[in-house]
Amino acid sequence: MRVTFLGTGSAMPTGDRFQTGIVVEDGGERLLVDCGSGVLHRLQSDGPGYEAIDTVLLTHHHLDHVADLMPLIKARWLAGEEALTVAGPEGTEDLLEGLFDVHEYMQDRIDLTVRELDAGSATVGGFDVEARWTEHSLPCLAYRFDDRFAFSGDSEAFEALAEFLDGTAVVAHDCSFPDDVDVSNHATPAELGATLASADVDVGRIYLTHRYPHTDGREEEMLASLTEQYDVDARMAQDGLSVTIDQQ
Repeated sequence: MRVTFLGTGSAMPTGDRFQTGIVVEDGGERLLVDCGSGVLHRLQSDGPGYEAIDTVLLTHHHLDHVADLMPLIKARWLAGEEALTVAGPEGTEDLLEGLFDVHEYMQDRIDLTVRELDAGSATVGGFDVEARWTEHSLPCLAYRFDDRFAFSGDSEAFEALAEFLDGTAVVAHDCSFPDDVDVSNHATPAELGATLASADVDVGRIYLTHRYPHTDGREEEMLASLTEQYDVDARMAQDGLSVTIDQQ
């Protein structure tokens, strides 16, 4: 399995990080998890290209996770691609209907399949995916791809989510701010580390992502804060980073 971080930023741009987007590829199958601003361009520079993406899996509907969804649809139509599947939590159908209401000229340009997911198991884009609800300001799903990769989506750190990640080789987890920022709906490194330790879970490696500008220059401090609480190989996710994960 190969995981490529297309965007590791947030709703506040830095100039270095695009908004959320992750490509998951395995055995000839691939899908895009989230499609924030800049992800369409990053698909061309660091990913397989927008023509290669026929399935998008959304964690939730905040703008920094869906802003490039309609540009992706238009680019695929212009390139002669005829279909796209978009899966995500409750409200995904309404989201797509609203986008096409605004951009009426795009209606019926492609064969669009929309699926709404709940917690539990699903097959999406050729992948067997486990989903669970997170703690965020909008309905948001975390996703797990067998024992190799999991993505928290946007979420506070909490024990049930930590347990959902147990046994995963590589985890990408929301860690939007350093410890001295008082924030809800997202995790800080000390909170994340303490939660993982309390849940007593086994995670191989963690990449911190969804980073606001407040984290710039404080990366080592954040990693140290997490690992003081929980012994793990912790790293900062970066735009363009590609990670190969062997079958466990």
